[in-house]
Amino acid sequence: MFPGQMVKLVLMHKPGSIYEDEPDKVYDFPKAYLRAMQEAVGDWVVYYEPVKAGPRGYFAVARLQQVIEKPGSPGRYLGLIAPGSYLDFDQEVPRQIEGRTMEQALMAEDGALRRGGVVQSAVRRLPDADFAQIIRLGLPDDLEAQEARRYDPHTSGHISGLAEEPLVFERPVIERLVRRPYRDVVFRRKVRQAYDHRCAMSGLNLRNGGGRPEVQAAHIRPVEESGTDSVRNGLALSGTLHWMFDRGLISVAEDLETILISHNKVSEDVVNRLISPSGKLLPPADPRCAPHPENLRWHRENRFGQVVSEGDTPWA
Repeated sequence: MFPGQMVKLVLMHKPGSIYEDEPDKVYDFPKAYLRAMQEAVGDWVVYYEPVKAGPRGYFAVARLQQVIEKPGSPGRYLGLIAPGSYLDFDQEVPRQIEGRTMEQALMAEDGALRRGGVVQSAVRRLPDADFAQIIRLGLPDDLEAQEARRYDPHTSGHISGLAEEPLVFERPVIERLVRRPYRDVVFRRKVRQAYDHRCAMSGLNLRNGGGRPEVQAAHIRPVEESGTDSVRNGLALSGTLHWMFDRGLISVAEDLETILISHNKVSEDVVNRLISPSGKLLPPADPRCAPHPENLRWHRENRFGQVVSEGDTPWA
């Protein structure tokens, strides 16, 4: 299928659905939507939370890589998400703004939301103009500059590598979805916010003199190891604990809360200074942001106790 034939889509996703949906990995759907999903292969999709499921509206974007039949489930199919393409919106986009819907196809003559029909469709075609509007609201093109000024109002906002000339549609909307520095800023903001800027393993909320939070956003499964930029693949950790987590000195148990320590490599004194006395992971306020069990399992099996430390330890 040629690029000109591709279409963008809105995919309805309900947390806790009976279907095997993992927005950053796979989308489960019936045959009724097969044609639209096939047309969208290679293009971008926007995730949407139905009204009865919660208040989020449009909340993430990803690129559809492939459509396959769902093994063992006649009449159902799986849309596979391109690795590294999923990105949570920095700000969730409401279904309507000032009484007008985000999608032209859902708009009645007065601009309000239609009732029934396409509104209830789990898969909807999304014109480029509507896609661009949703992305600009959810992922502002100046987000890196906003972050640079956030704790330093005297910063000009210029970020190395950002173009200063006016940009056409494809450059501000599509390019920033794939550019690593931009994605890193979004991931960092979402993970920090999910944990209220507290370290998930120490419980501390430390800030420097300018009010900048010291906590970092750690990928549980690294992007280069097929990890995603979903907030569910992130933990808010202090710099030292981030270093330890990446090197397999600490992890999280199968119960999703007990902090595991590689005691043959980490002294009790270090544990007492750095880890919360409870020995439990601080959960995010929103359960939908909690680490995905599969990401934590990958870390236990591929990092914990297996990565050799490099150089001096940060607590030495």
